Amino acid sequence: MRFLTFMLFIMFSFTLNAQENSCKCCTENNDAFDFWLGEWEVFNKNETIAGYSNITQIQNNCVILENWKSAKGNYTGTSNNFYNVKTKQWEQIWIDNQGGVLHLKGSRVENQMILSTEEETNEKGQRVKNRVTWTKNEDGTVRQYWEIITDGKDIAIAFDGLYKKKTSN
Repeated sequence: MRFLTFMLFIMFSFTLNAQENSCKCCTENNDAFDFWLGEWEVFNKNETIAGYSNITQIQNNCVILENWKSAKGNYTGTSNNFYNVKTKQWEQIWIDNQGGVLHLKGSRVENQMILSTEEETNEKGQRVKNRVTWTKNEDGTVRQYWEIITDGKDIAIAFDGLYKKKTSN
């Protein structure tokens, strides 16, 4: 009887431990970008459709996967977004169908996720970095504002889009 009681205690302890550790990425830090989850229609500043983005969680809440398709369908891209517990930063790795690759890092500040690339030297010898800011708006939309910063001062807008939840048709 004591042996049976002991074995039940051990099994119960393992079950509790397994339940406690079942989701390593279920933390407040991992949830910081959840406002971007969903199926979206993305609009340019002039309110024309820029494209469509499907953003889901995968890998037991550890990765936010983005699949982008332009309105014309000729430009697609995928990003993996994750909270890196070692660096305590969010990271995005973007790869598109034209060979473009971006690796951005940063964090959430209030209602914004702000990620930037490292500075690199372009073919003209200029120092260039990308900064992308996603803003969670009160109406449930998300604004994505992508800046290209040259030599630390000249800023060009690469993209300014408004994500609106896709409506059922």
